[in-house]
Amino acid sequence: MDQVYSNMEGAWAQDEYNNLLRKFPEGQICIEDNGRLVAAALAIIVQYSDFGDRHTYSKITGNGKFDTHNPDGDTLYGVDVFVDPEYRNLRLGRRLYDARKELCENLNLRAMVAGGRIPGYAKYADEMTPAKYVEMVRNKELTDPILTFQLSNDFYVRKIIKGYLPYDSESKAYATLLEWINVYYDEDAGKLIGNQKSNVRIGIVQWQMRATKSLEDLFQQIEFFVDTVSGYKADCVMFPEFYNAPLMALTNEDTPSVAIRAMAAFTEPLKAKFMELAVSYNINIVAGSMPLYHDGKLHNVAYLCRRDGTVDEQYKLHVTPDEASYWGMRGGNKLKCFDTDFGKIGILICYDVEFPELSRMLSDEGMKILFVPFWTDTKNAYQRVRLCAQARAIENECYVAITGSVGNLPRVENMDIQYSQSAVFSPSDFAFPHDAIVAEATPNTEMTLIADLDLDLLKDLNTGGAVRNLRDRRKDLYSVSWVKKTERDDELLAQGEERIPKSGSRRKAVAAG
Repeated sequence: MDQVYSNMEGAWAQDEYNNLLRKFPEGQICIEDNGRLVAAALAIIVQYSDFGDRHTYSKITGNGKFDTHNPDGDTLYGVDVFVDPEYRNLRLGRRLYDARKELCENLNLRAMVAGGRIPGYAKYADEMTPAKYVEMVRNKELTDPILTFQLSNDFYVRKIIKGYLPYDSESKAYATLLEWINVYYDEDAGKLIGNQKSNVRIGIVQWQMRATKSLEDLFQQIEFFVDTVSGYKADCVMFPEFYNAPLMALTNEDTPSVAIRAMAAFTEPLKAKFMELAVSYNINIVAGSMPLYHDGKLHNVAYLCRRDGTVDEQYKLHVTPDEASYWGMRGGNKLKCFDTDFGKIGILICYDVEFPELSRMLSDEGMKILFVPFWTDTKNAYQRVRLCAQARAIENECYVAITGSVGNLPRVENMDIQYSQSAVFSPSDFAFPHDAIVAEATPNTEMTLIADLDLDLLKDLNTGGAVRNLRDRRKDLYSVSWVKKTERDDELLAQGEERIPKSGSRRKAVAAG
């Protein structure tokens, strides 16, 4: 606050923060970077009819005492939003507004209201009225650092207030009274923030392979798609397997095995870029897959870059004969079910989806959406991925999204042609599309798919579907288990957890865990 409001009295007193936290802790939302506060949104609940449209900031906040907070009120009132200047241009303000909207919906409040400064008005005060200035900003004839941002976040101007903040010289003491209407008003409230989503929007990129001059060129292409899909307020976007193959032409290596190892040097900066974009654009990213060369071993790895700044990885477990013979690639040995802010997901890279045991184990851990980045060169190769993906959706009562690349790469041996038709598949029952295809791309054309997935339909299917694959399994006759001992097993054993049954081999005991 001292940095943001250096020309407006700086930070509050400690007791003002304490009052807010004591009266309405759920309404005070912040963003941290490794423990450092970098942005915050502060709010109270009011019965708006008690104040009306002609209130001042001092009146509605109770002169900083916040005794105007009314838990039984109908409106979430925005007291302040601020972002550390060092963390600007990461869209953190938008993240805070999204969290406020979610809070408003889950508390079943009628609307969110805030008084908005118009600091750009001082420059035009001699030329036009505040109303004219607001109109020109709304029509995008002018840009105001605060009002433009608020209008882009679905607020509308109810009124212009005189004397809202008397000491705000930049706004000439004027302010806009902004309102966001909660269209879900009167629905049952649930958790406040971070509740389990029932409707998830995903985007998948059918990627055009094209020659690239530099890593920066590839960054620009990646950011274009992330920006585009996040503009549709998607929860996640997925890129294909080896989307970064054009970089292989930059290595100037003659043999495929040397070229792909040289390309692996770009993987770390690409991962860092995806992590940055995930936070900046407020979207989870399944970053396709990339080669990873470490300790003399070459692997194929997909990264999950979450919008909270964390990253995870899934190695390709089954390498194709072609990957082994051309590149000397090896398979990984761990399978992960990932937690995200929209539910549990799995990632299987291309060939891995053709092994039903993997998705079954992910399903047993609660996976609801399976992401399959793939690369195929011919239609028959593509059909193997597609048909197996559709089978996985039916077997495991989940959604499966697949995406690959299109186009040609003349200077990249072993990845010179591509075939893809990206799609999102559902289980096959009455509640889902008649052909069990939620969305489907045009074959061999660069494009994006945006699909909404209703997770509640999966719950209904599990209990009342025409067939119930997960419930009807004969576990008394057969089972699927993981037999590879992992570091996690040793950790749990060291903690004294009983992972070894009284009968049976230790190998089976670890698998059962």
